[in-house]
Parts: sequence; C-alpha cells; structure tokens
Amino acid sequence: MNAVLLLAGFVQVVGVIIGAPLVIGLMRQVRARAEGRVGAGIGQPWRDIRKLLGKQNLKPRGTTWVFAAAPAVLAATTLVIVAAAPLVATGSPLDPVADLITVVGLLFLGTVALTLAGIDTATAFGGMGASREITIAALVEPTILVAVFALSIPANSANLGAIVSTTSQHPGQVVSLASALAFVALVIVIVAETGRLPVDNPSTHLELTMVHEAMVLEYAGPKLALVEWAGGMRLTVLLALLANLFAPWGIAGTDPGLLDVVIGTTAIGLKVALLAAAMATAEVFLAKLRLFRVPELLAGSFVLALLAVTAANFFTGAGA
Repeated sequence: MNAVLLLAGFVQVVGVIIGAPLVIGLMRQVRARAEGRVGAGIGQPWRDIRKLLGKQNLKPRGTTWVFAAAPAVLAATTLVIVAAAPLVATGSPLDPVADLITVVGLLFLGTVALTLAGIDTATAFGGMGASREITIAALVEPTILVAVFALSIPANSANLGAIVSTTSQHPGQVVSLASALAFVALVIVIVAETGRLPVDNPSTHLELTMVHEAMVLEYAGPKLALVEWAGGMRLTVLLALLANLFAPWGIAGTDPGLLDVVIGTTAIGLKVALLAAAMATAEVFLAKLRLFRVPELLAGSFVLALLAVTAANFFTGAGA
C-alpha cells in the first residue's frame, strides 16, 4: 500500500472526526443568520460535546447491554464508512471493501442499533421513535442502493472508488438524465437518513414530531456525546459522498502525491461546507412534513431512483 494513500486515509478519518461537529455548527450558524439571529457560533457543538463528556454517565433502570452498546456501534459503523469511502483519494486503504452494498449495510446496522436502544428503554417515547425510525429506514436504504446503482452502471462496478473515478474521467455523465434523477433521490434520502427538515427537526423535542430525538432521550453524559458525534459524522460522510459522486473534481487518484492529498482534503472540505450551508439555507424555508406524508416523499425518491436506473441502462445500451 502506497504510504501517501495511507496518509490520505488517515487524513479523511481524522478530518471527519474533527470536522463533523463543525459541520453541524456551520449549519446552525447559517440557519441562525438566515433567520435574523446571531447564533452560537460554529464551534458550539464542540463545546456541547466537551460539556457532555464531563457529565455523569447515567443508565435507565431495566435497560440491558443493548442500550449501553448502541452508541459505540453507531460510531464504529460510521467510522468504517469514513475509512472506506473515497473522500480524499479514490484508492483508500479500505477501498476493496468500499462496496455499495457494504456501505448501505453499515448505515443500516447503525440505525438498527439505535432503534433497538430506543426499544430497550421500554418508554413510550423510545418505542415511538424506534417505530418511526425503522419505517423511514425501510424506505431510505433501498433508495440509496438503487440510486447509487444507477451511477454504477457506466462504471461497471459497485465499488464507490471506481464510480468516482469513472465520473472524474467522464465529466459529461454528471449532466445526464440518470445522474440528475439519482442526485435528487439521494438528496431526499440523505435528508431523511440524517433527520433533517422536512422529515425530522433536530432542534425540537416536541413529542408529537420527534423521531431521532425520541430514541436518544434517555442518554446522558459521554454516551449522549458519542451519539451526537456519530450523528454529525454520518451527516458529514454522506454529504462528502454526495459531493464526490457527482462532483469528484479535486479528489486524489489511486497513486497520489502529497500535494494531491492536500488538494483533495481542501476540495472535499469546501464541497461539504457548501452542501451543508445550502441544506441549512433550504431548511429555513421548509416546514416539517406531517408524519404520514414522509413515506410518500420517500416513495417518490425511490421511484426517481428506479427511473435513474432505467435511464442509465437505456443510454448505456444506446451508447454501446
């Protein structure tokens, strides 16, 4: 393994770990400014995590090891995705396992762990949030699979690094019908997967609308810090994958130099910041959907993903 590729993999893991709270802080700050408020600053999530790490770790009476292990499982699965995904370079150390199905499976594993933790508390809120979360996940994960599968057809590979490399070598694919449909579908499911508006509102604790917050309501101290940290990393890596799948310019190749790693790190940082700011700005003008409307939105995104696969097969076959 090229030493520079190992460095690129290390940089992207450390960058997501450190930068994830800053991405959350940037989104909160952009939204605050758009609403005419001053905001707490981009570094506020880091201050919140530091405060939580210093608090006592509480465990609700009657919970099992499932509740205790869920934050670690959520963080671990997210970190594996971060290490395997083509963020800074296309030839990451774990590139052979950066398969579409593997990444989606790891996402779903983290979701299931948190869902089981919500059920394990045996509270009304925990069970309600778990039921809502697994309903959303049942529609989100297949859509991610189908949408990225549409992008994998021109690359003849389900490996994310190969898909990104193919897009960077053939930039005209980005403006194709299949890419446009897949992009819209992925944006919708990323919003749902990360609990953002209009699917969920991360800044409220209103019991009638809570999804993610209902499942983690019983966590406190370091475990709550880990859950919030892992949620930020999940949002960051999904935004980074969205950026590199459709705009891979700046990413280092499979045999990069030190300068390529610096350029790749800078490029992905800027792309994630732009996407996060755009998402936060859009949230200002969006109201939360009523719960029974969310499956309709996600079903629509799945249809878009299916149309993307159809378009990709049609134009690939016509080109051949």
